[in-house]
Amino acid sequence: MVGMVMPQGLKGTSAIVQIGSEVIETAANTFTSQKIDLQLNPLDQEVFVVLAVNLDVGAPDLVPGAVTRTNFSLSSTQRTSVGSLSDSNVIAHKRTQIQSAAGEVVIDEHIAGETPAASLDYVYIIATNDFFLNIEGTLNANVKSGISRVYGYRAKASASVYAALVNSELLSA
Repeated sequence: MVGMVMPQGLKGTSAIVQIGSEVIETAANTFTSQKIDLQLNPLDQEVFVVLAVNLDVGAPDLVPGAVTRTNFSLSSTQRTSVGSLSDSNVIAHKRTQIQSAAGEVVIDEHIAGETPAASLDYVYIIATNDFFLNIEGTLNANVKSGISRVYGYRAKASASVYAALVNSELLSA
């Protein structure tokens, strides 16, 4: 934790860790969510401070005359859709789209899934015990998958900060 600026009300309790995980659609074009357990200790008011997130999602299928997509997100609470960065519980999001018409193909990739390069103290603080990977394809013939790598550290929050973080996270669901 040397050289890091700690958010006020938090005390780091671990070194930086990396958490890699994957989600695979249960069937093509079907919203699927995968719970990733952080094994935080709520009795010790433990939180996970997210420093950076990288997302990688499988390319959509090339279907002549169609627009196919793969939509992928990482969220702090369970969702019923992939969502986007405009949703307060979505930490990172990535979308890849292929448009095919008249023999020409255009690939569009929305790369907001990569953490901003700015010098932020942190990207997000997860106060509940887990986070979720969410994926859904559109007009694909095959199932799609996404992988994530989350960088962060465990921290102990003061009682008031912990209560505020948990309340805020649960209300964003």
